Amino acid sequence: MQLNFRRRGIEGSGDEDRVRLLAGKNGRLRALRRGEDPGKLLLRLRRRSRRRRRRQQQLVEDPAYARKWETALMPNIKEYTVRAAAAPPACSVSHSVPAVVFSTSGLLGNFFHDLSDVLIPLFLTSSRYNGEVQFVVTQYRASWFEKYRAVLRRLSKYKVIDADSDERVHCFRRATVGLWSHQELGINPAQHPTGFSMADFRQLLRSAYSLPREFPRRLGTGTKPRMLFLSRTKSRALLNQRAVAALARELGFKVIVAAPEAARDMPKFAKTVNSCDLLMGVHGAGLTNMVFLPTNATMLQVIPWGELKYACRFAYGDPALGMGLRYLEYEVGMEETSLKDQYPRDHAVFRDPLSIHRQGFPVVWSIFIDHQNVTIDVDRFRPFLLETLRFLRQ
Repeated sequence: MQLNFRRRGIEGSGDEDRVRLLAGKNGRLRALRRGEDPGKLLLRLRRRSRRRRRRQQQLVEDPAYARKWETALMPNIKEYTVRAAAAPPACSVSHSVPAVVFSTSGLLGNFFHDLSDVLIPLFLTSSRYNGEVQFVVTQYRASWFEKYRAVLRRLSKYKVIDADSDERVHCFRRATVGLWSHQELGINPAQHPTGFSMADFRQLLRSAYSLPREFPRRLGTGTKPRMLFLSRTKSRALLNQRAVAALARELGFKVIVAAPEAARDMPKFAKTVNSCDLLMGVHGAGLTNMVFLPTNATMLQVIPWGELKYACRFAYGDPALGMGLRYLEYEVGMEETSLKDQYPRDHAVFRDPLSIHRQGFPVVWSIFIDHQNVTIDVDRFRPFLLETLRFLRQ
């Protein structure tokens, strides 16, 4: 067997090779293969300390999760180790299709991380097989698989194997451990052997959820563009949401306000997003729903106070452009943030926000992300929204 290193995992290949996965309730997953070489490969799943891992004469060890730079997160992800081994056990089940091994632990449950950490990497890793691939999952979450069942069944035709509860020996000729990942909420076609892009991933979503619009409607002088406003009820809430919606209606938008719970019914909400020409919201995971917008539709991100423009653009602005969308942003001013009621005007929060950044991400999160709400100045916002309207009608 030849082991080819990928950026986000390892892959075994070779027509005559056989990978065997032995999963048990003891928290271990072992994979063995037979080939012409005298050595055998053992794929062992085990949490180990760094010191103990260094003592192991292993070939490769890889957490089956794409977000590997999150070092604080990795201890919660089970790892797969490829090792030389002795004689393998007999196969309980022999598979004619390759395996893709991954975890559904980590930060899943947040739509941004569901897509960025698993669904997009899983698409990159498995789409070349056209459904002829077996998913082997550790730290399995049944509710997560049910939520995205419509998407997952287009990537694999086979029932998922729960690696932590299935005690049988599963034999595969080929296996990919871990998922390929290029960037946050995006795909770099130059890094993928088949040249897949976010346009291909968005086409998968349109197929999975039967979304009718690939492109937005042609807006004439008498046509009202549809604006979907994503409402927030906790941090980064828009406190004068009704006033902003009223302004948008006055200027000629048909406004749909979506509460956070609307996204729980994924198929229905995907169709709502797909019916709109403009998606607007304050920075947060809800903006990930832009994946359901038609190509050339517009995403408008409201950026909270605190020198967050670069981070917000990296998280959602750049991915929006990569999805074939138009991107606009509105930066909140000092008079529009609730922080003015918490800190004096000569505080570093206003005088030097970057000094807060230098204190580390937890401090930035606590002040600028988790404890800030927004009240948009409708007079300041009016010309911006008029420009957005002209932008949509181009």
